[in-house]
Amino acid sequence: MKQSTDTILMIRPVSFRMNEQTAVNNYYQKVLNNTLPETVNVKAQQEFDAFVDKLKAVGVNVVVVDDTKGPDTPDSIFPNNWVSFHINGDVALYPMFAENRRGERREDILVMLEDEGFIIENIVDYTAAEIDNVFLEGTGSIVLDRVNAKAYCALSPRADEELLIEFCEDFEYSPIIFEAYHNVNNERKHIYHTNVMMCVGDTFAVICADCIDDKKERKAVLSSLKEDGKEIIFLTEEQLNHFAGNMLQVTGRDNKTYLVMSNSAYGILTKQQIEQIEKHTEILTANLDTIEACGGGSARCMMAEVFLPKQ
Repeated sequence: MKQSTDTILMIRPVSFRMNEQTAVNNYYQKVLNNTLPETVNVKAQQEFDAFVDKLKAVGVNVVVVDDTKGPDTPDSIFPNNWVSFHINGDVALYPMFAENRRGERREDILVMLEDEGFIIENIVDYTAAEIDNVFLEGTGSIVLDRVNAKAYCALSPRADEELLIEFCEDFEYSPIIFEAYHNVNNERKHIYHTNVMMCVGDTFAVICADCIDDKKERKAVLSSLKEDGKEIIFLTEEQLNHFAGNMLQVTGRDNKTYLVMSNSAYGILTKQQIEQIEKHTEILTANLDTIEACGGGSARCMMAEVFLPKQ
């Protein structure tokens, strides 16, 4: 079992914009005034294409699928929220908070992966929970330590505790459950996705522990990471506002690993944090300014890791 994969699924946007349905609890989203929707989408496509090129240049296998014009899915660029792919051939499909994100789930994408030689044994479908307004948004809500079989989850309107426990039973993970907050207009509000405030690599973890207001919960999360021998790299809440928590370790050519993040995230890191990360892995960055501003998500959200076995 490994923590990072060399294959990533990415969805190229066709009508990317700020999604009004997700903005109700994603406080990182902004409206770009004086920018036409068409311009926003073109800029997002340019950022997307350049990002894919950078990943491919270091030997990451990127499966790019074009989004479709209908249904209207402005957030399709973030596929890690609706699907996860596992080493035993299982695929999980997740219930989504925003109604206009549910159309992102596409069977043809699974067929496309099978055409690429990946084996899908079983689909575990949690989407019926949407009927009861219960949500768990994939590896946005759950940060997986695949090697140590732990599922870190910050509860929020998009991450339900009971459903997380069901996922953990189905996929044989131990749940590490906590609540994470950030300051929004001088109020402590839930962080919408766990992968905004933490990332687990093979030998390290990057986390904003200050977001976990409950001291016992904070201690439990940090103890869990330490007992697995992870070096912990601490972020500040201010760094999260630049998407510094939204990182993913991937494997490139010759089994070399890279921690992938946006230019914005890299730019807010201290020299010491960069040195800490580079002891473990190389850093790969891309300009995602438009995607971050309108989408309220960054590099990690754009990559759905493919761990499926190959024929």
